[in-house]
Amino acid sequence: MPSAVDSTSSPSPKMMKEEHKMSSGITEDGSVDRKGWPAVKATTGGWKSATLLLVNFGLVTLAFFGVGVNLVLFLTRVMQQDNAEAANSVSKWTGTVYIFSLIGAFMSDSYWGRYLTCAVFQAIYVLGLMILSLASWLLLLKPSGCGDGELSCRPPSVLGTSLFYISIYLIAFGNGGYQPSIATFGSDQFDETDPLERHSKVAFFSYFYLALNVGSLFSNSVLVYYEDTGGWLIGFWTSAGSAIAALLIFLLGTPRYRHFKPSGNPLTRIAQVFVAAVRKWEVEVPGNSSMLHEVEGRDSAIAGSRKILHSDDFKLLDKAAVVVAEDHGRNDPWKLCTVTQVEEVKCVLKMLPIWLSTIIYSVVFTQMASIFVEQGASMNTEIAGFRVPAASMSVFDLLSVIFFIFVYRQVLIPVVARVSRNPKGISELQRMGVGLVIGMLAMVAAGLVEVERLKWVKVEHEPSELTVLWQIPQYALIGASEVFMYVGQLEFFNGQAPDGIKSFGSSLCMASISLGNYVSIMVVNIVMSVTAKGDSPGWIPVNLNSGHLDRFYFLLAGLTFIDFIVYLACAKWYKNIKLERDEEVPV
Repeated sequence: MPSAVDSTSSPSPKMMKEEHKMSSGITEDGSVDRKGWPAVKATTGGWKSATLLLVNFGLVTLAFFGVGVNLVLFLTRVMQQDNAEAANSVSKWTGTVYIFSLIGAFMSDSYWGRYLTCAVFQAIYVLGLMILSLASWLLLLKPSGCGDGELSCRPPSVLGTSLFYISIYLIAFGNGGYQPSIATFGSDQFDETDPLERHSKVAFFSYFYLALNVGSLFSNSVLVYYEDTGGWLIGFWTSAGSAIAALLIFLLGTPRYRHFKPSGNPLTRIAQVFVAAVRKWEVEVPGNSSMLHEVEGRDSAIAGSRKILHSDDFKLLDKAAVVVAEDHGRNDPWKLCTVTQVEEVKCVLKMLPIWLSTIIYSVVFTQMASIFVEQGASMNTEIAGFRVPAASMSVFDLLSVIFFIFVYRQVLIPVVARVSRNPKGISELQRMGVGLVIGMLAMVAAGLVEVERLKWVKVEHEPSELTVLWQIPQYALIGASEVFMYVGQLEFFNGQAPDGIKSFGSSLCMASISLGNYVSIMVVNIVMSVTAKGDSPGWIPVNLNSGHLDRFYFLLAGLTFIDFIVYLACAKWYKNIKLERDEEVPV
């Protein structure tokens, strides 16, 4: 007979969670609140949480571009590098930012979760910006006001140079680790099993990229002016303050955020599939996929992940899920994997060709932060008696992004949706293809502008008399291409990545930019080694007036066209992920 204490004892945590689930409108996608309970829709997530994250991302982006947009000029004017060296330095730095995104994605998916990963890497980001500001103030910008294009700075000291590179790579590490996690964490605030919230989740990625461009608009229009005229400290300290404000806003939303539990090390799961498949190399895969190993129940064996339905791609990997006599009574994932675990590996393998075929686009995109700026600096930057910094021309890229995001969401999607009966309008794969074509046109436009710029050179070592406003079309085309390519990439990789590697999916977009920067360095080096021979200064010399930057642009346009053909083949081959609860996820 139970005692009085037993009859009035508190319910177990599991029972409390079940009562909580039954009495509240909760999410059905597996998200939880900060206490680990199923997330209640009314008090967690949604646009309230997502808006805080969008503001946070906008401020972080403002800080990043406050450093990055004029970095090529800081390197030439203050750190005293030549044009080619500075362009490559910026490409290396930008590439490193996005390589670090893979580290952030790994920690987010495996151990820390999205929230903690965002918080930790933002703190590192703030530290890097503070060191850069202090190093520039105390060591690099001597004499005061130098680096404006007229007053030369003293050669940087060893300590100053060391602190400069430590700081910018801390910024790279912090921003890189933060970016894929914040993109996925923002989309986590919407339950994709709810039709209304699923629509909001798709819209979030457009607004996420809009926040990126709105945040960088201030840097590209205001901070760039101060930096170009020698006010580097104003730019760097403003960036540091913006990053601090962003971190505080992020922490402010802590009580409302929805979370997904980390799923463990995906590298181990991937290795287990390959090892198990090799061990059963001679085992025949049954024709009926229902005979392959999968756990019972609604959830998969991977924490926080939905089950993935079997696909016919990469059939050799199915051997890892074939049950043989020695598997009975054992639970060794190095010998027997579930269908979901095998399909997780297949999803990665299917996404890789799409990812690789977008790298050339990132080579095109990275020219905006380096070669475009150097080209603009060699043009007439005076407009109505006011000198416009060459780097501020990227404002037209930002305005183009904002305009085309509006046009895409408010005009193109409704019109195309009526015709195609696809609520998304055009698919993510189609969007990326359009982005490639527009990127190619941007390089053609830049090449034609360079041809015209050279015609207006009157004095060899002086800027061309052609106004810098001629660069508007190439910046605007890059902006339009970003809306199709990068927003499409964010939606594609996040939607097609299995639940256990969502941040990894977002990081693929950043890693594409990273490799694009490194490929850009390789292309520039090859071009200079081939063209700079004998008395020829090459296509991209220190003095662009004696070079042929137009040929470099046309070369990139040709490479983009070839890449577009390859991309079409990869996109046609690709097959969508199929989740057990939601069936096929369209792209």
